[in-house]
Amino acid sequence: MSIVLFIISLLILIVIPNLAQQRKHANKVHGNAMVAVVQTQVDAYENDNGVDSANFEELQAGNYLTKSQVQKARNEHIVIVNGKACQR
Repeated sequence: MSIVLFIISLLILIVIPNLAQQRKHANKVHGNAMVAVVQTQVDAYENDNGVDSANFEELQAGNYLTKSQVQKARNEHIVIVNGKACQR
């Protein structure tokens, strides 16, 4: 019984750090995907309206981004600077 508990605890010690690393990687991938979505919509808005800059309010008002997408972008610290979306 103690051998089984030892093996289980050893496996837990191996798995938990790996899970934390995977979570960080997933958050990074999600952030990059949100930047790509915002950039695509900024480009579409600028092309459709003939302007050189856009902000989240204009994108949401023009139905280029939903309210939840804008909120997620802000949570990810994504900003639009000179027509380019970037994560800070």
